[in-house]
Amino acid sequence: MHISYQPLWDTLKERGMRKEDLRLSAGLTTNMIANMGKGKHISMETLLRICKALNCGILNVIELEHDEEAEISN
Repeated sequence: MHISYQPLWDTLKERGMRKEDLRLSAGLTTNMIANMGKGKHISMETLLRICKALNCGILNVIELEHDEEAEISN
């Protein structure tokens, strides 16, 4: 399994926001935004700051996805 930030990108699009808007409103660094764009992990504290800035729940920011390779080997 891995974390996908697709719900976050969808939420931003629905609200007419850019990643830069999120960065400024949540007090994120450009590295944090870049890491999310690459699908890398970010801290729970950062996730909470995003949820607070967007006034949304965690499921509007991340979702768990199954890895196809793991499914094949099971």
